[in-house]
Amino acid sequence: MEGLLDCVLRDVLTRIGGVDRCVSEFIRITNTLLPERAFIRVVPELLNAGRTPAGIPVRPQLLGSDPHCLADNAARVAGMGCDGVDLNFGCPAKQVNRHGGGAALLQDPEVLYRITRAVRAAVPAHKIVSAKMRLGFDHDQQAEECALALEAGGAGEIVIHARTKADGYRPPAYWPRIADIRARVKVPLIANGEIWNVQDAVRARQDSGCHDVMIGRGIVTNPGLALALQEFDTNTNAQVTQKSQTQLSWQDMLQHLIYFWELVQKRITRKHQTGRFKQWLNFLRKHFVEAEVAYLTLRTVNDPQLISDWLVLQSNRINVQPFAAPHVPTASSDVAPRREKSALQTRDPSSSASLVHLNH
Repeated sequence: MEGLLDCVLRDVLTRIGGVDRCVSEFIRITNTLLPERAFIRVVPELLNAGRTPAGIPVRPQLLGSDPHCLADNAARVAGMGCDGVDLNFGCPAKQVNRHGGGAALLQDPEVLYRITRAVRAAVPAHKIVSAKMRLGFDHDQQAEECALALEAGGAGEIVIHARTKADGYRPPAYWPRIADIRARVKVPLIANGEIWNVQDAVRARQDSGCHDVMIGRGIVTNPGLALALQEFDTNTNAQVTQKSQTQLSWQDMLQHLIYFWELVQKRITRKHQTGRFKQWLNFLRKHFVEAEVAYLTLRTVNDPQLISDWLVLQSNRINVQPFAAPHVPTASSDVAPRREKSALQTRDPSSSASLVHLNH
C-alpha cells in the first residue's frame, strides 16, 4: 500500500460508495511541532471540513514514539477540522520499526499507554482518539495487554490488524484473536486484515465478533467491495455468494480510472504520473481481466500523453462518458507520491459505532 492510498485514491474510492470513514497515510512525528501546511499536504481534505469531495470523513493518522511531541501535533491537527486523530501502532516497515515507531511499540504496552494518554489529554474531548495495532511484534502473547493499555490511555476505538509484525502480510489473518481481545476491552474494536471480498468480511465478523471492518488492499484491488458489503448488510436474507453481490463492471471502472488519471495529472509531478497509474492498474488486474490486459499493454509506457490517449481510445470503444472532476482544495498541485500508508473502513449498518482506512 506504500504511496497508494492518498487523497487522490480516497476521492475515487469514496465516490464509488460503501465507505464510512477514511484514515490518512501516516504522518511521521519526530521531535518538532509540524506546521499546518505539513498536515494539509498529507490530508488536503482538512481544507474541506475534513471530508473527501464525496463527504466522507478523513481522520489524520500520526506515527511516532514521543508522547509529548505526538500530543502537541495531535492538538494542532485536531483543531484543523477533522473528527479526531488516529495513532499508528501497526506499521511493520523495517525503517519505521528501527526508529521505534509503528508495530515496534507493541513490545512495550506502558509506552502505548503513555502515548495514548498524552494525546487524549491534548485533543478536545468531543473529538475521538483512535488507534491501529497488530496482534504483536514477534508474537501475539501481549495482544490483550496492548489493547488494554490503549483503552486505559483513552483510545475510544481500536482497529486490530489480525497478524503480528513478524507475520507481515502472509495469510491467514487470525481473526479469532480479535475475539479474545474483545472479551477483555470495552471500547469498540474494528477487524482488519486479509479481507478481499464479502465472504472474507462475513467470516472476519463471525470470527472476531466485530461488526465493523477496515479494508485496505481489498478495496484497492476491488473498488466495489465496500459497496457490495453495504448491499449485503442491507439485505438480511442475502446469501454470501459472488452472484448475490453487486459487481462493479469494467465499463464503470474505466470511468473511475479516467477520473483518477485527471486527479493524478493535477496533483503529481509529470515524471511520476505514469508510474502511479500503472501502480493502481497492477492491483486492479487481480480482480478485472480487462485490467490485466491493460497493464500488459501499458507497463512499459512512460509518457503521460500515451496514457491519456489509451484512456480516450478505451472510452470511445465502450462509450464511457467521463464525469467532471469536482474542485478539490489542495496545498500543492505539483507533488511527488508519498511513501506512506492509509486505509478505508466500512461498517455493518446495525452497528452502534460510527464508522471507518487503508491497511497497514
